[in-house]
Amino acid sequence: MGTARSVPFFRYQQAFTMHEEAYTRIFQDVMRRGAFIMQKDLEELEQAIASYVGVGHGVGVGNATDALEIILQAKGIGPGDEVVFPSHTMVATPGAVVAVGATPVPVDCGPDHLMDPAALEPAITGRTKAICPVQLNGRTCAMDAIAEVADKHGLMIIEDSAQALGSKYKGRMAGSFGAGGMFSFYPAKILGCMGDGGMIVTDDDDVAHLAFSLRDHGRGETTDAERWGRNSRLDNLQAAFLLWQFQDYQGIIDRRRAMATMYDELLRDVPELVLPPPPGSDPDHYDVFQNYEIETERRDELQAFLRENEVGTLIQWGGKPVHHFTALGLDASLPGTDRLFERSLMLPMNLTLADDDVEYVAATVRRFYGA
Repeated sequence: MGTARSVPFFRYQQAFTMHEEAYTRIFQDVMRRGAFIMQKDLEELEQAIASYVGVGHGVGVGNATDALEIILQAKGIGPGDEVVFPSHTMVATPGAVVAVGATPVPVDCGPDHLMDPAALEPAITGRTKAICPVQLNGRTCAMDAIAEVADKHGLMIIEDSAQALGSKYKGRMAGSFGAGGMFSFYPAKILGCMGDGGMIVTDDDDVAHLAFSLRDHGRGETTDAERWGRNSRLDNLQAAFLLWQFQDYQGIIDRRRAMATMYDELLRDVPELVLPPPPGSDPDHYDVFQNYEIETERRDELQAFLRENEVGTLIQWGGKPVHHFTALGLDASLPGTDRLFERSLMLPMNLTLADDDVEYVAATVRRFYGA
């Protein structure tokens, strides 16, 4: 193993320095072309992502929160409507619902840390218009069970698939299950740019048409404003960075799955831990491991021990699910989520890690438990 090392949760500088030569070349090319706003790089990225996901349209926007807001707006969600979502998510998910004037309704998560389909029906009222599953940590929900509830009650599905580009459920890509899905290109995401960025994906021609308009001040194919919109265009420079990365996206996923396999092999015999399903263990799910979220006994003590040994970890969302932010007024009884947030911890999972880093993290966890 060698001597102790430092393994930050994410090395943001290396997101650039690992590919500095390529990014510098891309920067110079875009700058010399003067290709700053909605140029061919963005169009090619939109087409590439849509084709990859298996839908008809990709719409690059300023960030994933805008993407979700625009999909909700395009589907007519607004004042008086309710949207059901899992409380184990970033506050941006219900925030997008509030931004269009609707009411977010939190529900519990299951043992897989994702929306529990069994929790949906008790949350549905006469005002419910949509279910918003969150494809979290690079894993897609049990979408057939969610779709069954949606169909029974005449509800639309709008996916928060920000963390799940490339994830599949029963062979179908995250982002392709409902009226629309979206992805985040935040720097620490699997496909990350050098700032904020997002994309809408949809097979619905009307949603796509409205999304292209809403992201660009409500303008249509001419400069005439057809509706009130906003300025939320994915910068062409960021699109160029993303398009270059996307050429080897399967390689990126393969590496993350390899690291997840390493963690599983090194930690599976530690009885105090509950690990994510390893790659290949569940034929219904193809996970891309945006995060490696475990459950632990003595979680806070373990996190402190790892910190002392220079291993960075995170508890998602600052340690609180959305219904614990009392100022937001979404108080609910969600025992599964409450229990998870007493035990959950994310270990480092990104392409700046070498095998030795993964081995060091696992060895430090084992040392804490005396394994």
